[in-house]
Amino acid sequence: SDEAPLDWTVRPDVWPQDCGHTYLVDRDPAAVPPPPVAQDAERWVADNDAVHGGASVVEATLRTNGAGPVVVEALHVRVVDRAEPQAGPAYATGAGCGGALSLAAFRVDLDETAPRARPTEGFDGESGEALPAPRLPFQVSDDEPLAVRVEAATEACDCGWYLEAEWSSGTERGTVRLDRDGRPFRTSGIEGNPRYVHDGVRWTPLVP
Repeated sequence: SDEAPLDWTVRPDVWPQDCGHTYLVDRDPAAVPPPPVAQDAERWVADNDAVHGGASVVEATLRTNGAGPVVVEALHVRVVDRAEPQAGPAYATGAGCGGALSLAAFRVDLDETAPRARPTEGFDGESGEALPAPRLPFQVSDDEPLAVRVEAATEACDCGWYLEAEWSSGTERGTVRLDRDGRPFRTSGIEGNPRYVHDGVRWTPLVP
């Protein structure tokens, strides 16, 4: 709400480890521009009406806005619509990378009847160390914002969804909605869709 003692920003088009990502675009390969670099993904998604294929990574940062510390109690997932996965072509923006680093995150299985944000530890392959799972509640203060990473996946739906962060400050309580500028995030399964990769010149079919 406008009354919430929190400000927040959302990055809705983060790539796992900046290694590329798969998008559904309802256009022929010749009409789809070359894949973007990671920092330009948000504009590329908007320009091409692209939908996240298979998984989405969202990063949100919550800060206090001057009314003292705020406790973020919980993070909830709200699925607002659920349809059959989209049937169009899937475009992979990169060849992927070795899984040397998986960041700690809240993982969401959108195919569950009531999806939940489950804290999941990460792993640093170079050091061999586990990265501790995110933990709530978390006290947000002027000098300590809360950065949240959410990885949502689906095989079976074309899902519109958003996040709700539950907060408390003294006797006040409320929720803030984290979404894509007022619209839900969208993630669709891609099982069986035609897939394309970019060879530097054009999109070419990915042979299984």
